[in-house]
Amino acid sequence: MNKRRELVNTLRNMGYIKTDKVKKAMLNVPREEFMTPETRDLAYLDRPIPLKHGQTISAPHMVAMICEQLSLKPGMNVLEIGTGFGYNAAVVAEILGPEGHVYTIERIESLKERAEKNLIKTGFTNVAVIHGDGTAGYPEKAPYDRIYATASAPKIPDPLVDQLKVGGRLLAPIGEDPNYQELICILRGGKTEYQTFNLGGVVFVPMIGEHGWPEE
Repeated sequence: MNKRRELVNTLRNMGYIKTDKVKKAMLNVPREEFMTPETRDLAYLDRPIPLKHGQTISAPHMVAMICEQLSLKPGMNVLEIGTGFGYNAAVVAEILGPEGHVYTIERIESLKERAEKNLIKTGFTNVAVIHGDGTAGYPEKAPYDRIYATASAPKIPDPLVDQLKVGGRLLAPIGEDPNYQELICILRGGKTEYQTFNLGGVVFVPMIGEHGWPEE
């Protein structure tokens, strides 16, 4: 817990954590429980952690930044694209509270199964992990107050925009360079009314799927 608190304080001092709700969530969620045994000791370093199949667990500063930019509120209905081992979804679920719901889509079945175990072990019963193509979203539980992706696409997948609630917010890394993307935020003001903001450069693994990158 001391290492966790030290990391959270550092992220607060650096400006990645801006609100008490994000600070509290990152203090409450044990990142080490979302690691492999080999990487458990790296849980509180501010760096991405490699997983199998070329995937990563996002660095803590990026998790904080996403949570702040999403402007999450208790009770929201949220869609995540790219579960990994489930840590980001857990932090979001902690902010949403027991009345909120996170639906997270993972295309790699072994990661989906591992994430489910991690979330059950840490008590996050308000997160549902779905095996499937994240670029198609999850229309069964749409519309969503917030949608965010932890993988990059050449453009924002149309199904994700379609599943965003009026008044909702979508966050995704977008770009055709595998080594550089821009974090794009879309605010949906009406049925056909959108505002788009560029939040700066990032690097994420590719979002594979029908409306993203083709599988190699």
